[in-house]
Amino acid sequence: MNQDIFVAIEHLRGKVSDISYIMLAAAHDLAHSSSGKVVAILLGHNDQELAGNLKSDQVLYADHSSLIDFNPEAYQKTLVKIIDEYKPRAVFFGQTTIGMDIVGGISAQLGLPLVSSVRTIEAGSKLISQICGGKIMAECILPEITTLITMVPGGYKPELGQSTQLPPITSIPVQILDGLRIMLNQYIEPETSDVDISKEPLLIAVGRGIQNQDNISLAEELAQAIGGVVCASRPVVDQGWLPTSRLVGKSGSTVKPKVYLALGISGAPEHVEAITGSGVIIAINTDPAAPIFNIAKYGTTADLFDLVPALTEQIRNIKG
Repeated sequence: MNQDIFVAIEHLRGKVSDISYIMLAAAHDLAHSSSGKVVAILLGHNDQELAGNLKSDQVLYADHSSLIDFNPEAYQKTLVKIIDEYKPRAVFFGQTTIGMDIVGGISAQLGLPLVSSVRTIEAGSKLISQICGGKIMAECILPEITTLITMVPGGYKPELGQSTQLPPITSIPVQILDGLRIMLNQYIEPETSDVDISKEPLLIAVGRGIQNQDNISLAEELAQAIGGVVCASRPVVDQGWLPTSRLVGKSGSTVKPKVYLALGISGAPEHVEAITGSGVIIAINTDPAAPIFNIAKYGTTADLFDLVPALTEQIRNIKG
């Protein structure tokens, strides 16, 4: 086993996901204590340019037509070969639909320990995991053998894992991936029928705490008064209260507004991952232990049904 820290880079439709930069930032913290290098693993097909701003000491690039889009079977087979050959100190994966789809199988196949939901690295090799919906922080010392780690957003800013200098790229051979049982036939994106929330500078986000569809009007009135756009977390969209085009999260849109006002949103990792690029996050949630407060710059446990109407009225009065 060497002392290098590997990071499995996630990318979709020609864009590196923010969780990849977050993992690179964490990997540098861990590599500092292990005296190893940070090595990014990039899988794809004609995607070498995605390595351009990865903050790593080296990029291992595997190119194959079966890796043109995410395929859990192809990714798992390729990563098993790489990890088994290089035997790094640790390998980071995202606590995402992509990462969780493959990391369990890799752990089982190679017999390696898996530490999940890690938010930060402290004191060199102490892993801090955010569990039970983010309400409990658990500590774990990095095991002595190659360890797989899944990372949640919130502990590091994506910018910390970015660089303006192209890292050295090493192309690695990919064994023939014939006979795959999983094939991607088509990539379907939801239609954007009204607004593109990923380009809006001010978002009013509603979550499960809004309670019912009628109460969304409170957020809409505030958005109209302040000049913002209403969006939502997964539970609201699943109920059909807002269209899929307003969904913020791993399976929705990644947003980077100047201001993100979260109303009744707990802060699940898949939602937090999509909002870490926001300039300022403001949270309103009656649960003081809600994980959204871990990333919010400002927050209150006031009841949104009391606060939002008062805030809307105050803004209207100021505007005249």
